[in-house]
Amino acid sequence: MEKAKVYFTKEISGEGLIKLYRKLNTNLSGRIAVKLHSGEEGNQNYMKPEFVKPMMDAIGGVVVECNTAYEGARNTTEKHKELLEKHGWSKYFEVDILDSEEDMTLENKSGEVIQKNFVGAKMKDYDAMIVLSHFKGHPMGGFGGAIKNISIGLASSAGKRYIHTGGKENASYEDMFQVDHNLFLKSMADAAKTITDFYQGKIVYLNAMVNMSVDCDCCAVAEDPCMKDIGLLASTDPVALDQACIDLVYNAEDKGKDHLIERIESRNGLLTIESAEKQNVGTRNYELIVIDEEEK
Repeated sequence: MEKAKVYFTKEISGEGLIKLYRKLNTNLSGRIAVKLHSGEEGNQNYMKPEFVKPMMDAIGGVVVECNTAYEGARNTTEKHKELLEKHGWSKYFEVDILDSEEDMTLENKSGEVIQKNFVGAKMKDYDAMIVLSHFKGHPMGGFGGAIKNISIGLASSAGKRYIHTGGKENASYEDMFQVDHNLFLKSMADAAKTITDFYQGKIVYLNAMVNMSVDCDCCAVAEDPCMKDIGLLASTDPVALDQACIDLVYNAEDKGKDHLIERIESRNGLLTIESAEKQNVGTRNYELIVIDEEEK
């Protein structure tokens, strides 16, 4: 398989995001959804709206999110909207909770664990999507990046429980912690395939390697970052993008990487990338293109 192109810059800014997006040369048009993590209440590490604003001003689009499957400030539409306003997202952008009305079902007949995925029905209102992910650790997945953002991130509240339980219908919150862990990891890959099939190339991915804690932005009480910021990356291939981020962590000279690597490996996080490649979500074979060097 041909190498996927992954673009990288050390310029961690809204302007850096714009440069990366333009390098992808995809020219997304129509109504564009921008999927990001708006941050759980109490979390200190999520990307702030001011960081995203220059890109949103230049490209346009609607910030989209989905309700969670656990107790907190984002498990109902009403509470979620309140938090979006509190965190400043509604101040700058149009925001939309994709599963605020009903779900729709997407199929992946070749899925290894699950063959369907439940997402917010409002997803069909968008012609294209920009997936902006904060790359960091995760208590269950080991790490969170582009693949997690289009699987668990885009699943509806019920869909999240379905993925977490490896396909249990009408799963409860408690059920999510009683399933073989690897089935959850593989289910994320199966779900990701439904999203890439849905958008048929009209989807791009940007990862921000900043504020890299071992914990996710969904944690109300998260550990502080364990590594120094590395940079921003972009690709049309989510598998290549996440693999590039993983490689940058492993190859970093920052001693704090050991903490993040332990989180990734103890949760078998790389299985998600491997499974996503098997599902033809993308390839782990990539070329890293440093745009800072091109600008010299």
